[in-house]
Amino acid sequence: MVQKSTSWTKALFVGIWTALNFCRKLFFNVIFIVIIVGIFMVASKEDQTVKVTQNSALVLTLNGSLVIEKTAIDPAEQFFQQALNEEPEDPEVLIRDIISVLDNAKQDKRITALILDLQGLRRAGLNKLRTVAEAIDDFKTSGKPVYAIADYYTQTQYYLAAHADHVYMNPVGAIMLEGYANYQMYYKRALEKLKITTHIFRVGTYKSAVEPYIRDDMSPAAKESNQRWLDAYWEQYKADVASARNMPLSNFDDSLAQLNEKFEQAGGDMATYALQNGWVDALKTREEIRQEMAELVGEADNKAGFKITSFRNYNSVINPSLPMPTPHGDKVGIVVAKGIILDGERNAGTIGGNSTARLLRQARLDNDVKAVVLQVDSPGGSASASEIIRQEVLNLKAAGKPVVVSMDTYAASGGYWISTDADKIFASPSTITGSIGVFGMFMTYENSLDYLGINTDGVATTDMAGLSTARGLSPQYSQFIQRSVESKYSKFLSIVANSRDMTVEDVDKIAQGRVWIGTDALEHGLVDELGDLNAAIDAAAELAELETFKPVYVQRKLSPKEQFWKEFFGQALVYAVKFQFGDSQSPFMGLLKTALNDIDIMASLNDPHGIYTLCMPCNVVEAR
Repeated sequence: MVQKSTSWTKALFVGIWTALNFCRKLFFNVIFIVIIVGIFMVASKEDQTVKVTQNSALVLTLNGSLVIEKTAIDPAEQFFQQALNEEPEDPEVLIRDIISVLDNAKQDKRITALILDLQGLRRAGLNKLRTVAEAIDDFKTSGKPVYAIADYYTQTQYYLAAHADHVYMNPVGAIMLEGYANYQMYYKRALEKLKITTHIFRVGTYKSAVEPYIRDDMSPAAKESNQRWLDAYWEQYKADVASARNMPLSNFDDSLAQLNEKFEQAGGDMATYALQNGWVDALKTREEIRQEMAELVGEADNKAGFKITSFRNYNSVINPSLPMPTPHGDKVGIVVAKGIILDGERNAGTIGGNSTARLLRQARLDNDVKAVVLQVDSPGGSASASEIIRQEVLNLKAAGKPVVVSMDTYAASGGYWISTDADKIFASPSTITGSIGVFGMFMTYENSLDYLGINTDGVATTDMAGLSTARGLSPQYSQFIQRSVESKYSKFLSIVANSRDMTVEDVDKIAQGRVWIGTDALEHGLVDELGDLNAAIDAAAELAELETFKPVYVQRKLSPKEQFWKEFFGQALVYAVKFQFGDSQSPFMGLLKTALNDIDIMASLNDPHGIYTLCMPCNVVEAR
């Protein structure tokens, strides 16, 4: 009996091992086949030869969000997206690609016109839109016509369309310039119903990042602060569009009564309203536009029906995925700090305390890099990670290399923390900055668990040991954390005061978590000048006393393994997992996604002390 039992057990394990070995081989064989099929599909694509069409219209298709640095994705995922001609879930367009494409196309005799295809443009801060608009205006100096073509225009899309020579819209289309708003979801009652205890520690009258978890509405202080910078932001939008379209500012800000009156005059038709209001030059169907473009550049046997060169193809010609090594010589290094600031190692699209600090150190140790521009596009995040990055800025200065900050759409809270010690700070007029304040927050679930009949009990060697979300927080521990937050705020004030040649008292008056727009930040001494990235690069070169130099982006050096995959797949990007929550476009799903995103941002924060410098309301400016 024993022998039979042993034989049966052995057979069972042999069978399990055989099955596992089969699954292992099947898995790797499937991966291999998928790669081979993908390579075959890329190789067999009809348009595998990338070229610029003679006498064609360059179609500037801006599909996704405008960014200064793309979020890293898995190289294999990107490879198959390109092979299958698919777009990622949340596509991004690199600003510097747009600039270089338009600059080259302006001088390229093969390009005779520019078409702005803005239908897929999603999020973009006003400063990013202004940068692209300036490149469009520069292209127009060539005498080549610029057309904006769309079925409809969002507020973000229309900003760029306004800079075209001809703005066309489909007769079924619409334009609504509604302004900017900051409405948030508040979860206090929901948390109470779930019996979740929220522990909040903060300094700053205007530090509103935690308000959604402790209030059911926006505080008066937050309303005052938000209203001021939103009004200034909207004024800048209107002024830019009015100038581009040569129309008075009175053409904006219709009350609902005025809107209804104009709407009636347009026969209740949104497209006619846009035409009569001067937003567009003509209402044309797709076929009418196709015929006009065919007369301009000539017909072609393609989907458009006329000769075009796509933005993607043109960009691949002038900006190859594997550029040649940069020759030796004096350089101004550009370090991009984009996204929420978190501790540790982070991929492109998020700021890591270790990874971003390492880029600054890399620039410091590179003898060819004589000065550094830190391009900041961040609402903040971890206080400790912000300090690690700031220390590397100080190390650069100690090494005799000037550091200039170029603030992009945001440089608030932690984004300002890492900026303040620069030799010079440039901001866009529409940059959202300041928000000098500190908070700590975490939730405990002792009441929720008690409601379910679950208790937590045990012993510990000290009062500090055994801290858990399943247990409450003692008053003494709350006092300890609050004091830590206050200390961090005092340090923040001192850092700003020392770097900006101000008193702590003066900094405190404009701090308290208050958000400032770039023009106000200049007035209050938080920034030195209003200007773009190019102005910051020139200033860095001047501080380093460079007569000739080359701007270069400082990027993480790849390991041999990563370099192999970069060359294999065509472009190396580091893996980032994206959470998907269905494809529904219903309003309810949109609200649910907003709530989940708010919670996800808070859950992703990983400061070891639980102390943050983050501006939650700042991202409203990209969402229109």
